[in-house]
Amino acid sequence: MIPLPQLDQNSDEPIYRQLHARIKASIQDGSLAPGERIPPTRELAGLLGLNRTTVAAAYELLESEGLIRGHVGRGSFVAGPSDSNPAASPGAMDWEDRFVANRAPDPPVPAAAPGTSLISFTSARPAAELFPLTEFRAACREVIDGPQAVEILQLGSPLGYAPLRAYLQVQKRDDEDLLITNGCQQALDLLQRLFTRPGDCVLVEDPIYPGLRNVFAHAGVRIVGVPVGPDGLDVDALPRLIARERPRLMVVTPSFQNPTGATMPLAARQALLRIARDNHLVLVENDIYAELRYQGAELPSLKQMDDSGDTIQMKSFSKLAFPGLRVGWVTGPRPVIGRLAELKQWTDLHSDQLSQAVLLRFAQSGSLESHRQRMVEAGRARLHAVLSACERYLPQGSRFTRPQGGMNLWVRLPDPLDASELLPRAQRAGVSFLPGRYFAVSRQEPGALRLSFAGLPPEQIETGLAILGRVCQEELAAARAAQSAGLAPVIV
Repeated sequence: MIPLPQLDQNSDEPIYRQLHARIKASIQDGSLAPGERIPPTRELAGLLGLNRTTVAAAYELLESEGLIRGHVGRGSFVAGPSDSNPAASPGAMDWEDRFVANRAPDPPVPAAAPGTSLISFTSARPAAELFPLTEFRAACREVIDGPQAVEILQLGSPLGYAPLRAYLQVQKRDDEDLLITNGCQQALDLLQRLFTRPGDCVLVEDPIYPGLRNVFAHAGVRIVGVPVGPDGLDVDALPRLIARERPRLMVVTPSFQNPTGATMPLAARQALLRIARDNHLVLVENDIYAELRYQGAELPSLKQMDDSGDTIQMKSFSKLAFPGLRVGWVTGPRPVIGRLAELKQWTDLHSDQLSQAVLLRFAQSGSLESHRQRMVEAGRARLHAVLSACERYLPQGSRFTRPQGGMNLWVRLPDPLDASELLPRAQRAGVSFLPGRYFAVSRQEPGALRLSFAGLPPEQIETGLAILGRVCQEELAAARAAQSAGLAPVIV
């Protein structure tokens, strides 16, 4: 049996790395002998009171060092001298553990009580009722009836539909290029394939959008979180993390970060660019929310501020216009874009040209800018509604971010409330949200949750927060009653 390690929740070192170090020491000092079976991730997580993905991440690191090996259907074992290099063979974990290590946790399924409609704060997407369908249908007809329709429906360039690329490249540098992708998710996947290999380290924000985190996890890349505070990424933490982890790549969302809504101030952006340059770190800017600013002064993007031109920027129409069309783009140094285009050609030849052509017509007609203005006006009202409702209805001691744009804000409920434990009762009462654990990299915040407000009208935001506040107050009252009776507080 593996010796149960002592882990320090207050340490700056992530829990998965602490666990890796303790198991590694047990192997090296002979406490765990070659060939000895180690517990499955589920079992060890239960013994230590950890999330299963935390244990799986430690096992992945042990595998990359050749210390443990896996056998399908039998589990994981301490590697012996005769074992081959695990980097060239299937990993140390069995298939189930590897699946758990590399997948995002399943989001909760909304389940309101019978007869109760559900108000959902779970999805960061634009409001469907704001879609300008009349203008969009007109753009579709013009493209399909136009003289370029036959050419659009033929195979095209992996770089994307040339007229749309020209429209988007108005402000690019001479040594840069642009690639159209199937949304920013594909751009992330292509960047991962180009810049990283299994075992490499990538820095991401913590907490972070799961789709960004997991595109690297699925490739066996080590993910290290940089804390996000009220002013976005903690730039002061970067030098220590870079020296310790030696990352290949860093991905950051400087404006209206998902899930917190935080925005990096100008000085922090300048410092980040300087640190990336001094450490030869590939910097990727996720800039999909910047145009959804509802108040405050506009800030330049990292790409605009970077005199070297080395920053790689991802953008998309998905948050501003129509998510279902899956049209995004990535801008960067010409050699990088050339390699990404090669990878994209092997993946899917090119993105759908009809969607690109329709979006181009929609933009050129002025409809996109008119829609953006309506989105900003609606977003301003929804942001005001969610901030006011949080102030009125959440229990005393709650803390929440105050974004100036975007689609999300981050709430930290007072102890002993646990957002994951609270969710089922909230859903039965008629409101849903995503607990913070779905966005965690290494920092677990039981009381944290994300509220995505952009898809809800102000009156639903008001009603939803009133319900959530009432559920929180009832849970706190139950916990205090249990404390007064001398019982351990339980959240159910």
